[in-house]
Amino acid sequence: MKADLIERSKPFLTYLEKWNNTLKSLSIESAVSEPKKTAIVSVDVTKGFCNFGPLSSPRVAGIVEPIVELMKLAWDRGVRSIVLPQDSHEEDAVEFGAFPPHCIRGTQEAETVDAIQSLPFFDQMVLLEKNSISSGLNSGFNEWLENHPEIDTFIVVGDCTDLCTYQLAMHLRLDANARQLQRRVIIPVNCVETYDRPVEIAEKEGGFPHGGDLIHQMFLYHMALNGIEVYQDIH
Repeated sequence: MKADLIERSKPFLTYLEKWNNTLKSLSIESAVSEPKKTAIVSVDVTKGFCNFGPLSSPRVAGIVEPIVELMKLAWDRGVRSIVLPQDSHEEDAVEFGAFPPHCIRGTQEAETVDAIQSLPFFDQMVLLEKNSISSGLNSGFNEWLENHPEIDTFIVVGDCTDLCTYQLAMHLRLDANARQLQRRVIIPVNCVETYDRPVEIAEKEGGFPHGGDLIHQMFLYHMALNGIEVYQDIH
């Protein structure tokens, strides 16, 4: 059965790789046609995922610089809505039944990475604490959306592609669909990433393996399949 699945999946996997490799870039002018109606939502770009801690990943750390550059570009374009939903877990978070304890409220892991904190307009960003992989549950994000009905374009960045980033982008997309809202949700691939955990490590240490390369591409594709705009980058 497994061999059959792998063999039958080859045409799609070939297509998936080609799709990912041929994604186009988007100009900042096209992404931000009306700055006052555009927001950047950066999820979980924290020290606990980028710098240290049980869920930190060098792959994820690699998106920090592109995100910072995008924020600068958007700010210069006139974007003033930048929202940071970030893990800030209770010490006894129920989520820790699935993931190791991480980004506990009040610890350095829960802090925004230094490169974003160093931006001169950091104090004008909106920081939202969340206790799950969903930015749309018990975080204040839905209230922020309700208070900013003029925002109709959302550039989503952060980690992980298949977890918090996916949940955020899909929440924005499905909320718009359900309420008949005209809304753009944009993902620049160079500003999102997920972690990798090889099968041999998982078999040795326990827990689930996580094929970062494949899962990253699969979830980008699934977001595109649902009407989210996926581009290689925004320049």
